[in-house]
This record gives sequence, C-alpha cells and structure tokens, in this order.
Amino acid sequence: MMDFASLLKKKNMPLIGLDISTSGIKIVELAEGGKDGLRLERCASEPLPRGAVVDGNIDNIEQVVDAVKNVLRKSGTRAKHVALGMPSASVITKKIVLPGDLSEDEMELQVENEANQYIPFALDEVSLDFDVIGPAQNSMGDVEVLLAASRKEKVEDRVAVAEAAGLKPTVMDIESYAARAVIDRIMRRLPQNGQGRIVALFQIGSHITHISVLLDGQPLYEREQPFGGNQLTQEIVRAYGMTAEDAEQRKRHGGLPEAYERELLEPFLESAAVEVSRAIQFFFTSTPYTRIDQICLAGGCAIIPGLVDIVASRTKVPTAVISPFDGMGLGAGLREQTIKSEAPAYLVACGLAMRRFD
Repeated sequence: MMDFASLLKKKNMPLIGLDISTSGIKIVELAEGGKDGLRLERCASEPLPRGAVVDGNIDNIEQVVDAVKNVLRKSGTRAKHVALGMPSASVITKKIVLPGDLSEDEMELQVENEANQYIPFALDEVSLDFDVIGPAQNSMGDVEVLLAASRKEKVEDRVAVAEAAGLKPTVMDIESYAARAVIDRIMRRLPQNGQGRIVALFQIGSHITHISVLLDGQPLYEREQPFGGNQLTQEIVRAYGMTAEDAEQRKRHGGLPEAYERELLEPFLESAAVEVSRAIQFFFTSTPYTRIDQICLAGGCAIIPGLVDIVASRTKVPTAVISPFDGMGLGAGLREQTIKSEAPAYLVACGLAMRRFD
C-alpha cells in the first residue's frame, strides 16, 4: 500500500507547513510557546507565475521549486521537514467500519479491498492511506476508519517540489483538514469551547472559494464554488490596461484610480456577498440544518476592505475575518501589524505547521 504519510500521524520534529496554491507559496513554522502554547516563528509568501499551478495541479515544477526556494530564503528557516497539503478536490475520503480485532496487516488488506469500491482508479495508480478514528457507533467491537486516496502523480509532484527545494516531505495532509484544525483551535478559545455553534468557514482564494460548515469540529457540509479574487484582478486589468502582476500588486497595496472603488470594488464585494448567501442557502437545502451561528472569512480576499460588513449585512449572520495566529506568541523579527494584515491567507499553511504538535 502506498504511504499517504498518515493523515493523523503524530510528528514532533521542527516542521514547516507548505501551502502550494494557484496564486503562490506560503510557509509557516511554529514552535512551543505563547498563551495557547504555540509561537509563530516564521511565515512568508511568494507569488507564482500564472499557469505554474492550475486547478490544484502543478503544471510547471521548475517555477514552483524556484518560488519555494525564494520563500524559504525570505523566512530564514533552517527546518527541513515539511508538511504538504493536497487540494480537497484531489483526494477521495471515505469513512468505513471494520472489525476492531484485525491486525495491522489484516486491516491494511481489508482497506485495500474496501477501497476498490470507492476509488475509480486502479490501486496501483493511487497513493492510499488510512487511519483508525475510534470505536464505531452502534457497532460493538468495530472501529471507524478514515480512508484517503489521491492519484499518485499528484502526490508525487508535490513531493518532488519539496525535495528539489531541499526539504524532506514528512506529512501529506488534505488542505480542508488543515484549515479545520485551525478553526478547532480558534473555537476552543470561545466560551464553552464553542460547543453547539454552527460555523461556516469561507476560504476565498484567487480562483476558488472553499466552504466548510462545522459543528463541534465535525464537517456538516463542504463545497467549492468558482469564485475568487482573480475576478477582481482581471477587471482591473481590463479597465486600466495593466498587467495581471501590476493589477494584483495595486489591488493589495493601493495606487489604483480614484474611480476604482465605485466602478470595480463595490460590484465585486456585492458578488462576493451573493456567493456567500448562495452557499448558505445550498447548505440549508442540502442538510437538516436551518441556521448558521458564525461566518468566518479566510484566504487572501478576506482582508479586502468592506467584505466583512457586506457579508454580515446580506446574510444577517455575525461575520469575522479570522487569523490562524490568534493567541500565539511572535518570534523575533516578526512585525505584528504585517502579520495581522496578511494572516487570513495563511490558514492552510498554519494548519499544516500545526501537525508538528498533533
């Protein structure tokens, strides 16, 4: 059986969380310390050339390797072990129930047999792993097992990038699971650990918005919608004749014409609010649930001025931009104001880095 680096395996060595997305590379390194027992040691990002990563697939390994090397230099990290993330759409997961008295070899064989029912590829074409979650409900003596599988070449591409950049791949996680770990940590800081609250997490990336609705840390609903910050970037390119790189830079740091907010930003924010509202309605019609208690915004778009207010206004649900670094101490050389403004984009990288402390 191909090792998928065990979704939930414990790792204690210094570990970098490496997030490879369509728009760029982000890394996070954590250490013990701070109010919550964690300290942010390093974080850094590096943009990727257009087309280097498309729909979660690495199309130009050399460009991605160069970007990883650059971000490592920026961060100053000396850690070599790395946790990588796979896009949720690239991984098939399934919970199955197996007898609890199986040996490890017997369970591995049984998992392979079960996998044939759920995976539309030959087993020699996939990287497959499993983890025993715990006793199965309503089935005495059985255990619940989480099976995860991805096309082998997709896993190998990420491993090849890390190794070419001088890193040692140690953990391969699923991006949505990494984000969920961060949300769990944030919820534990609320009264009663946030128990009973239904939280909708919207990770608004450059091209895709990933939606997870969670109750007590468990996913009730997950979905991806083709909406992201690149739509605003392309509108800027068309309206003002800029390159995509220049448009992205000015979108983030200013320098656009005075009419930008009225002509482009406000319509984009309206569209974002519509997408969020639509996703919530899909959740209501697809599940028995009829309420959302909190909306959390993350991803590079989450910090766009006005987004929180318009989403809260349209949905009538309390809405906040979340920082994965809330409650953490900061390592030497990290500027609190910079971290605060960029933090929502580091959700997945932070969740990956947290695997060091599982």
